Formats: sequence, structure tokens, C-alpha cells
Amino acid sequence: MSVGLPSRGWAGPRAGTFAPRHQSRLGRAFAKGGVARSWDWLLFAVTCALAVLGTVLVWAATEPALRQAGLDPHTYLKKAILWAVLGFVLMMATACMDYRRIRRWTPYLYGFSLLLLLAVLAVGQSVNGAKAWISLPGGFQVEPSEFAKLGLILSSAWLLSRRNDPSGRPRLRDAGLAALAAAPLIILVEREPALGVMLVLVFTLAGMVVVSGIRLYWVLGLLAAVAGAIFVIAKMHLLKGYQLTRLTSFLHPAQDLAGSGYNGLQAKIAVGSGGLHGEGLFHGTFTGGNFVPSVQTDFIFTVAGEELGFVGAAVIVGLLGIVVFRAIRAAQIADDMFGMLVASGVAIWFIFQTFVNVGMTIGIMPITGLPLPFISYGGSAIFADMIAIGLVQSVRRHHALFT
Repeated sequence: MSVGLPSRGWAGPRAGTFAPRHQSRLGRAFAKGGVARSWDWLLFAVTCALAVLGTVLVWAATEPALRQAGLDPHTYLKKAILWAVLGFVLMMATACMDYRRIRRWTPYLYGFSLLLLLAVLAVGQSVNGAKAWISLPGGFQVEPSEFAKLGLILSSAWLLSRRNDPSGRPRLRDAGLAALAAAPLIILVEREPALGVMLVLVFTLAGMVVVSGIRLYWVLGLLAAVAGAIFVIAKMHLLKGYQLTRLTSFLHPAQDLAGSGYNGLQAKIAVGSGGLHGEGLFHGTFTGGNFVPSVQTDFIFTVAGEELGFVGAAVIVGLLGIVVFRAIRAAQIADDMFGMLVASGVAIWFIFQTFVNVGMTIGIMPITGLPLPFISYGGSAIFADMIAIGLVQSVRRHHALFT
């Protein structure tokens, strides 16, 4: 009867000693190559911070006057929160889409933008001489010109990236088609009239054509055409009377301080009175005392200047600068020209609109009625801003190598 000898060598691990570890969904998402690594979390955090700041400033701008009138002091706050939440949903929905799929939808989105602009001219509500809003049930309004910015960016990016010459640059024909496609949007916005939005569309289109890599002499020709168009508009008196008044009051602010120069004067006084640290939320003398008009929309930056001071105003400008920088970064790493142009168009839009809005409150730009991105009150504006950030996130997420 043989006796078995013990086997030599390692007999293997005991059961359960090195059992495979099951990584959680959150861990897999943030692991290398995970879906969460493709998100620009800095852009996400800054966008949310701006939306929160905007909601608080709108509340501070409107609460004193509503309370004094015996109305619900939280009326604008409730609506601003609703707009911000819905805008966040739109941003996330857009960011989760593949921007290349959005590219295939561009002709339909462009057509939808045109239909909205035609609808506002046909059935829109006229406010302060501008027919720019479509009334909806429940007291809500839609401003189609805000969505025209998205239509222009997508259509221009689509046309400029369709066909390239051997050097990789768009052809002159493509730039011409982009300008022709933008013309109906610009003309319809001008007919409302909405001078500020029209300038945003023109500046964004010109910037995207330049960024696309078009040849320098074509760029110079485009600038000459824009200068010629401005000259024709001035000579043919195509601007409305109040628009001319705004421009002349900007050039000569001291000529009519009690009339056309009043808004700009009060805005500068309000911003300057805040000093370094401001007078505190809900304690603004000028913004809370109805001395500054449209304080929750066009002149929301005066609330930041007076109640939060230079420090608070600088924080807002800095956060908007980060948004622009991250959009430019997304454009730099985009996999194709369409993605690069979409992200660049969003950056150009925010740069111009921020500069004009802040500039008109401190007297270096004419008053054009442009809102401050993410900060000013308005559902259509915040929706368009959030969708734009969603487009930038989509370009970033579908980059082949996350950096």
C-alpha cells in the first residue's frame, strides 16, 4: 500500500484570497478612458457658478422694488431658478449628444431658427419699440434672436468645413455660402429691431471665417465689405431713431444727461459707488432705488459693481474668461474642423457679448441691449447660453485623446 507524498511547490492561493475586485460604476467612469474623464469639469463647475451668481444678482436687483410695491419679492427669483434648472437640463442633453450627429441636423436647426425669426415678426409682441418676443401660455415668452446665434454658429461651421482645398483651408465659395446663409438671420434680427444681437451675429460670423484659416486677402476683403455695409446703413438712415440716439449719447454722453445719456450715467455711478467690496447684497442705493433701468437684464453688471464691489465684478469677469478659455481649448483639440469652428464660434460670441455688456455699464461701449451671459435675467438667453456650453462639452467629450 503506497503512501502519497506531499506535492512540492506552490499549491495556489486559498479560495477568496485574491478574488477579483468589482469596481463601482463611479470608479469605472473616472478611471482612465472612462466617460467622466472626457468631461470638462472645470467648464461645468464655472458654468454652474455663473448661473448661481446670476440668480442671486437678479434676486438682489428686483427684490427691493417688488417689496416696496407690495408684490411677491421672490417673483423673479423663482423664475430665474426655473430658467437655470431647465438650462442645465438642456446643457446636459446637448453635451451627451455626439456633435457629429448634430452636424447632420444642422440644416434643420438652421431652418427652425429662421422660422422662429419669421414667426416673431408675424405674431411677436412689441416691447420698447422692438418686436422680439413670442408670448406663450402661462405668461412665458420666447426670444428667437437668442437661438439665432446658435443657428448661425452651426450653419457657418457646417458650410466652412464641408469642402477644403488641398492646403486645408476653406474655399472662397464656402465663405461666401456661409455669409449668404447668415444674411437672412442677420436681416430678420435687424427688422425686429435688435441691434445688439445683429452685431453679435456679424462679429461671430466674421470671427469664424477668420479662424477657419481663410486666406488673408479674403479676410481683408471681408473687413472692407463690413465697413462698406456700415457706411451704407449710416447714409441710408436704416437705423431707428432710438438706436442713433444711443450711439450719439455714447459718443457725447454729456450733451443730454437728463435724456439719452441718463442710463449710461446712472450705470457708471452705480458701478463706481460699490468701491472695492461693495455695499452688500440687497443694499444697493442706485440699483435698488430704480435709478438704473432694466437692472435685472441689460444692466445686471451694475448690481455686481455696486453690491459686490470691484472684487465681485472681477470674479464674474474672471469666471466668464475661464468659460471662453475652455471653449478655445476645446477648439484646439477638436478632431475635425466642424468641431473646432463650433467651439470657436461659442468663444467669439461670449467674448464679444461680455465685452459689450460690461463696456456699456462703464461707458466704453454704446448701450445695445445685450444681456451678460449666464447672469442677466431671461429664459431664452440662459437656454441659448447653456446649449452653447453643451456644444462645447460635446466637442470636448468626443475628442480621441482626452487631455
